[in-house]
Amino acid sequence: MADTKSGFSDDERAAMRQRADELRASKGLKGAAKTAKELEACIAAIDALDGVDKEVAVALHQIVTEVAPQLAPKTWYGFPSYADGDGKVVVFYQPASKFDTRYGTVGFQEEAHLDDGAMWATSFAVVEVTDAVKAELRTLVARAAG
Repeated sequence: MADTKSGFSDDERAAMRQRADELRASKGLKGAAKTAKELEACIAAIDALDGVDKEVAVALHQIVTEVAPQLAPKTWYGFPSYADGDGKVVVFYQPASKFDTRYGTVGFQEEAHLDDGAMWATSFAVVEVTDAVKAELRTLVARAAG
């Protein structure tokens, strides 16, 4: 992760290039064709993962599919992600392997309905997939999807 003159690490610059590729891949597509392409990209991103990263991504995909089917699978900076009807990402999984970090995180964007007073969490570290973790993710995704 060497820093570049721009202030971004090599991994961060690669993620930005990946996002640009995602946008190009769906450019001009509409409706079912775009939905299918984005689902395919999300599944490919999950399939490319290993170990705990893959376990978390698979669990999150299953949970979103079950409790928030209105959220559409896609990728966002290469992350398996799920977006609302306007195409805005609500929830995503950032694998530990993406930036060589100690743990992956399930993150929620601004569109998630998690507001709770003056402060609330929007990112959750996941180091193991357990029944308790799945139950908490289920609750969070259901709330986030509104």
